[in-house]
Amino acid sequence: MSLTLNDYLVISTIIFIIGMIGVIRRKNLIMLFFATEIMLNAVNIGLVAISKFHGDLTGQMFAFFIIAIAASEVAVGLGLLILWHKRNNTINLDSLQSMKG
Repeated sequence: MSLTLNDYLVISTIIFIIGMIGVIRRKNLIMLFFATEIMLNAVNIGLVAISKFHGDLTGQMFAFFIIAIAASEVAVGLGLLILWHKRNNTINLDSLQSMKG
C-alpha cells in the first residue's frame, strides 16, 4: 500500500487545522509560536508532496525558504518575548492590551 498525493494533502490539511485552532485558542505567546510553526510545517508537507507528485523541485525549494523564515521568526519572536517577560513578568496575550509608549 503506497500513499498517494491525496493522502499527504489530507494529512497536511489536518495538521494545518490543528495549528489554526492553536493560534485562535491560545493565550500564551510561546504556545502561539508553536501553533504557528505547526501551520508552517503543514504547508511544507503539502508543498513537498505536490512537488514530488509533479517531479519538480520548486515546491521543495519553497519549503526550504519557509523553514528559513520560520527560524528567523522564532529567533526574533523569542527575543521580543524575553524582553516582554522581563518588563511585565508575564507572557500572557491579555497583557499586550496595556502597552505603554
